Amino acid sequence: MSLSLLLVGCGKMGQAMLGGWIQNGIDPSGIVVVDPASENLRFARDLGCRGVVSAGDIPAGFSPDVLILAVKPQVILDVLPTYRAFAAAGSLVISIAAGTRIEAFEAAFGEAAAIVRTMPNTPAAVHQGMLVSCANASVTARQREICDQLMRAIGEVAWIEDEALMNAVTGLSGSGPAYVFYLIETMAAAGVKAGLPEDLAIQLARQTVAGAGALARQSDESAAQLRINVTSPNGTTAAGLQVLMDETSGLAPLMEKTVAAAAHRSEELG
Repeated sequence: MSLSLLLVGCGKMGQAMLGGWIQNGIDPSGIVVVDPASENLRFARDLGCRGVVSAGDIPAGFSPDVLILAVKPQVILDVLPTYRAFAAAGSLVISIAAGTRIEAFEAAFGEAAAIVRTMPNTPAAVHQGMLVSCANASVTARQREICDQLMRAIGEVAWIEDEALMNAVTGLSGSGPAYVFYLIETMAAAGVKAGLPEDLAIQLARQTVAGAGALARQSDESAAQLRINVTSPNGTTAAGLQVLMDETSGLAPLMEKTVAAAAHRSEELG
């Protein structure tokens, strides 16, 4: 893929994207990475990219096809004015900053700038992420294709037309891996209380969740049907599910509150 990229921020998500892009054929010599942290720049340079500490060090005349903003939402608004010239020159702007609305980028870059807001999640680090994007009216069909090509390098992609849905996307998918990691923690802890050695309980919980996820992904059946398939009437699984599926104290009402709380926080950040 022949693209020139300017990546601003090379933390965990930036590194995941960078590694995926290069593995999928993007020439690292066409990528410039801006990050003040020496260890992040070392990662980029080891991959063959040009790493610089600040925007002032970007090579003169560099005009990227895509500007990717991978900085924390708490500082994104301070960063935007520095990169206005790239958006004005026609670069597609992709932001992964949670909660920061497209209108904030249009205010900084102008309404004619092509802006895509994308919400990734941390499994992108192993190229198993889920990335949901929303574009403004200035993004062309070709630029949507470019965004898809970049994001597919680290996971599955989807688009929404109503940006208001991005808060729910954040609450479910963006924050979701943490919920799964906590599920592993609590399953392992429950196993220990049931008498298992801690290392075995951790192994069982981790692989059970990983295996079930792989099965759910590969199967044509719904998650509900897969659950039914493994639940024998009056068996052990049914006994466990009776607790987990309680209408008032079970997982469903708790997960609803969890996703709603994260979505609300995303809205506050915006």
